Amino acid sequence: MENKTKKVEIEIPVGKVVKWVDGVLTLVDEKPQDVTERIKTFEDALDELEVRAANGDNKAKMLYDDWHNVTTDSDDLIAYLQLRIITAALNEGWEPQFTKGERRWYFWYDLITKEQYDKLSDKDKSRVVGRGGNSAVASCGLVYAGANDASSYSYTNFGSRLAFKSEKLAAYAGRQFAEIYADFCFKPKSEETKG
Repeated sequence: MENKTKKVEIEIPVGKVVKWVDGVLTLVDEKPQDVTERIKTFEDALDELEVRAANGDNKAKMLYDDWHNVTTDSDDLIAYLQLRIITAALNEGWEPQFTKGERRWYFWYDLITKEQYDKLSDKDKSRVVGRGGNSAVASCGLVYAGANDASSYSYTNFGSRLAFKSEKLAAYAGRQFAEIYADFCFKPKSEETKG
């Protein structure tokens, strides 16, 4: 049997890879391996889910389809769907299983503007709850945390659909997508709805 292929060697520019696209060998941009380098905007997250949906990921397809079929003008619901898409994209298929010992992460933030946050020191950025007496509580609709009796007793409650598989991803999402978190929790938008 005769081999009907031949070997061709070509130089590929840095930052490009060769992929078959609709039956044509094509140079495409190489995506960084680290998810935080690939996903910088909501559109990046949506693109990531589109690729995963095309590769058979049903959860990614559901979220991608939900976004393209949005029928609400409610800013907080739109922001919530955006956050679910961002969370799913950054988690790269991971979902909480609620098993013993499983850790899930959420970004904790003060209700301040992104400009105010960017001006804070690293130490101030890492604080969770300020204390003034024997108990302290902070809540904002997305996350709730409290501590009582000199922090010997503490608790948290939160929404599991926005959980991350690592502390690094939770911190990244909170900083990178602060405006969307703000839209979900408290900040009304002007005329703009779906972006």
